Amino acid sequence: MKTYKILIVDDEAGMRSGAERSLEGFEVPLDDFSDRVGFSIRTAATGMEAVDIIAADKPDVVLLDYKLPDITGLDVLEKAGEAGRDIIVVMITAFASLDVAVSATKRGAFDFLAKPFTPEELRSTVQKAARHIYLQRKAKRLEEEKRQVRFEFISVLAHELKSPLAAVEGYMHLIKERLKGEELAAYDSMVDRSLVRIGGMRKLVMDMLDLTRLESGRKKREITQLDLVKQARSAAEAVAEQAKAAAVALELRLPEELKFNADAGEMDIILNNLMTNAVKYTKPGGKATLTLETSDGWTAITCADTGIGMTKEETARLFREFVRIKNEHTRNIPGSGLGLSIMNKVIQLYGGEIGVESEYGKGTTFRVRLKSAAPAAQPAAQQPVAG
Repeated sequence: MKTYKILIVDDEAGMRSGAERSLEGFEVPLDDFSDRVGFSIRTAATGMEAVDIIAADKPDVVLLDYKLPDITGLDVLEKAGEAGRDIIVVMITAFASLDVAVSATKRGAFDFLAKPFTPEELRSTVQKAARHIYLQRKAKRLEEEKRQVRFEFISVLAHELKSPLAAVEGYMHLIKERLKGEELAAYDSMVDRSLVRIGGMRKLVMDMLDLTRLESGRKKREITQLDLVKQARSAAEAVAEQAKAAAVALELRLPEELKFNADAGEMDIILNNLMTNAVKYTKPGGKATLTLETSDGWTAITCADTGIGMTKEETARLFREFVRIKNEHTRNIPGSGLGLSIMNKVIQLYGGEIGVESEYGKGTTFRVRLKSAAPAAQPAAQQPVAG
C-alpha cells in the first residue's frame, strides 16, 4: 500500500481537527492496479507555516484554505514556487468566486471544496486527488521505463550492427588496396565472409521487423487449416544442408498427419527456430530430434538435441530480446538474439506455453504446447473449413 502525505491548511482549529478526523484511517482502493492508498496527515494554521512545510516535507496533497490570517491561499501557491509544482492543491473557501477559481487554477489548484463540507465530500475529493496522483506517477514511471528500454534497444542494436559493418568495411578496404594482387580469385574468401556478415545483418533486420509487427499487433495473420507434419518436414529440409555440414543427425518423430488451425508463417517461425537452434548448438556427431503429437486438446512440439546445453542461469535468461548465451562453446555461433523472443510471442498468440529443460554439456529440450487458433471467417457463399 502506498501512503500519500496530506497537509491541511486552515486558521480554524476546529476545521483542521475535523478534517484530520475525517481522513484518519481512510484508504482509497485502486482495484484496477491491485493497490491501495493510505494517508498521513499534517496541519498548518497560517500561510507561511504551510510554505515552510511544503518546502521541507513536500506533501502530495494540500487542502488549502483561501482566507488565512497572514497571506491568502493564492499567495501560498505563489510562494511555494518550484517546491509546490507537483503537489495536488484543493482550495477550501467560503468566499469562492469566479476570480478566485481562475487565479487558483492558473497557480496550479486541482479542485475546490466549499465550506461547509461534509466528511463524505472531503473524502470524495481526496479520493479523486489520490487517484489522479497515482495515475500521473504511474504514467511517468512507464514513460521513463519506455525511454530506458528504447535506449537499451538502440544500444544493443548498434552493438550488433557495428561488428559486422566493421568487418565488411575492412574487407572492402583490403580488396580496394589489392592486398592480394590483381587476381580476382584471391579475394573470394573476403567476399564470402562479407556476404555471411551481410546475411547476418539482414536476418537481424528481418527479425526486428517481425518483433515490431507482433508487438504492435499489425502483423497480418491468415488462419487456415494446416498439416503441421508438412510444415515440420519443410523446416527439417531447410536445415538439412546445415546439419549435414555440421555432422548433426536429424530425426523426425511425426504422425502421418496433424491438422491444426494456424497462420503458416507463424508455424514456420516456431519450427524453424527450434530446428535451427538445435542444429547450431549441437556438436558434430550429435542429434536433433523433432516430435509432434496431440494430447488433451493441445498440440505439442518437442525439439531435443544432444548439444552443448545450458546452465540454469543461462536458461532463465532465454526469450528476452537480444539475449544470446555466450560461453566458450557459443562464441563463434552467429545469431540475432531475437529468434527465441519472437517465437515466444508467437506461441502466446495461440494461448500456448513453452518450457525448457537443459543440462550443461549434455543437451537441451524445448517443449511447446499450442491451442488451435479460431479459423478465419468465411464468406457466406463458402463452406467453412472443418476444424
